[in-house]
Amino acid sequence: MSKYVIVALISGVISAVSQILLKKSSSIPKESKIKEYLNPYVICGYGMVFLCMILMVIAYKGLPFKYGAVLESLVYFYVMILGKVFLKEKLTAKRIIGNAFIVVGVAVFSF
Repeated sequence: MSKYVIVALISGVISAVSQILLKKSSSIPKESKIKEYLNPYVICGYGMVFLCMILMVIAYKGLPFKYGAVLESLVYFYVMILGKVFLKEKLTAKRIIGNAFIVVGVAVFSF
């Protein structure tokens, strides 16, 4: 496995964590509009999105574009798992089947 694949996978995990932070922030009541955007969850979440962008630029230096897009699609799977663990979201049959299709599609496309 090349270092660029590892960078892309790490970027995907960071992206999923940033999405969980942003979703967590949206569930907390805020007193004003400015506090909706200037709170630790949002600032950290968007900082992580920026870091993911930089990591993917680095990953695309050594990956063909088709593989980068495939690796990025795994973020849906990561978000499902992190949502279950940290947000106590329900794993419905539709969600599991949908994510299974994504993972199978990634596997088929990769080989």
